[in-house]
Amino acid sequence: MDEVIFEKEIAAIVVINEATAELDMVLSKLTISTEVIEVQTYVNGNEKLHRVTPFRDDINIDLGQNVDADELDTIVVPAREDGFKTEFIDNERWYAIRISSLMLDKIKYIAVYQVAPISAITYIAEVEKIEKYRDTNKYMVVFKTGTVKKIEKIILGEKRQGPQAPRYTSYKKIFKAKKLSDLWN
Repeated sequence: MDEVIFEKEIAAIVVINEATAELDMVLSKLTISTEVIEVQTYVNGNEKLHRVTPFRDDINIDLGQNVDADELDTIVVPAREDGFKTEFIDNERWYAIRISSLMLDKIKYIAVYQVAPISAITYIAEVEKIEKYRDTNKYMVVFKTGTVKKIEKIILGEKRQGPQAPRYTSYKKIFKAKKLSDLWN
């Protein structure tokens, strides 16, 4: 019992019908890791339909066959040209990112997917720290100074759409991949 109470990090799961900005603000004040699961019920006469956002859904979608969650050490974020230049390159940081609390200690690298017209992952950096971003349930990733480096483009390929939100992959896969489908099946 001592190990559970004193040596394990405490975390919470919030089950709610809708995740709102107000919920994000409340969760940002907590010092423990929290996950949000949305559960909604729709009624039509005597029939009920339940919609549930699965636990760890953002991680599970990035796990292909024979991929271990422990291999995920890199977060890929989408960026437009102006924010990319100012924040990723010049300020060596990226912020207002939703990151699963389960992934906070695992992320060692951040890669950027530049949206159209480039439509490719083009840079990677080593993560120095991840901290809460203002009064939100989002995070700011601060890079180790001087670690931003250009990589061989990982192109859109046959996929029609690049990442619209942060996605997880491994550092090893980033340097083997030629197109996005090499990272995510």
